[in-house]
Amino acid sequence: MARADVAARALLEKFSVVKPPIDPYWLAGQLGATVVPQELAQDVSGMLLRNDGQQVIGVNEAHAKNRRKFTVGHELGHLLLHRGRPLILDTDLRINYRDNISGMATDREEVEANRFAAALLAPEEMVRVSATKTSALSADQLVDVLAHEFEISVQAMSFRLMNLGIISGAGR
Repeated sequence: MARADVAARALLEKFSVVKPPIDPYWLAGQLGATVVPQELAQDVSGMLLRNDGQQVIGVNEAHAKNRRKFTVGHELGHLLLHRGRPLILDTDLRINYRDNISGMATDREEVEANRFAAALLAPEEMVRVSATKTSALSADQLVDVLAHEFEISVQAMSFRLMNLGIISGAGR
């Protein structure tokens, strides 16, 4: 099991989260991080600022609810798994952005943060249990039902189900 999966599972266990939907905003608060919706460029989903023991997750207030939820999960991945990258400003801050580059998942840390968010918001065991309980007749129906149950986007659930080997691909 990958480090991101282990970390997501450990976080859920630490705070006794046992059923969907997962609330990454609540988890951020439990970790001492403040989530701040803010106006960001359209291609920036969010960012993580760490300074003097304080953590702030900025999330693009213009993005859809489920995208913001994934972004918070992604930034929690950075918070727990990565030291952060330096940004030269007037102060000694470290910052991580979630943007179009991270969305393409070409950087190792971005891939890992995306994997963490997926494992956090749609934990494998919960997804498998829910998948066996549904009466969906097709892969598309399964994706729709589980996306609704876990309160994540259809696209995120489709990728999660494919990555878990539950479906081979949605027909969308």
